Amino acid sequence: MSDEFLGERRRVLENSFFAQRDRELMQKLRQQVQQEALSDACGIKSPEVLERLTNANISAETITALTLVPLIAVAWADGKIATEERDAIRSATESAGIEAESVCRQLLDAWLSEAPGPELVDAWKGYIQALAASASTDAVETLRNDVLDHAREIASAAGGILGLGSISKSEQSVIDDLASAFSA
Repeated sequence: MSDEFLGERRRVLENSFFAQRDRELMQKLRQQVQQEALSDACGIKSPEVLERLTNANISAETITALTLVPLIAVAWADGKIATEERDAIRSATESAGIEAESVCRQLLDAWLSEAPGPELVDAWKGYIQALAASASTDAVETLRNDVLDHAREIASAAGGILGLGSISKSEQSVIDDLASAFSA
């Protein structure tokens, strides 16, 4: 084989290697930028928590939707969302000021259509634990009560026997799991 042919093959191989390395570095840079924006939006500084949030596709734009995760988790506890639960969650989004065309609302609508995976609740727990580590005890307790009260409202929305608003065992289990995030 000629030296010219080998030289050309070497250049192609080097270019291929460096192109792959550039793609990997660009992906790392994108993730770093996403984590920095998320940190700025929610005040979390823990790299582990930020990584869990970004791996769960939570961004600075969707951090507001993260506050609705407990409602989604409770609504899906029975394996399906009742119309009353869906309506109650949509009402909560309006109260939170989430606009119908926003990225947050699109994400929420996706969660209402298809149950998110357990990594979403895990990311939410990490968020709450990081927040609890930096907030006052009173603020954490207020947040805990607010989150759990809203979760119970969603759990009761579909009614129980004769519409008396009972909470199923699976919904109560999810509520207990959510509560544990505040004391971890």
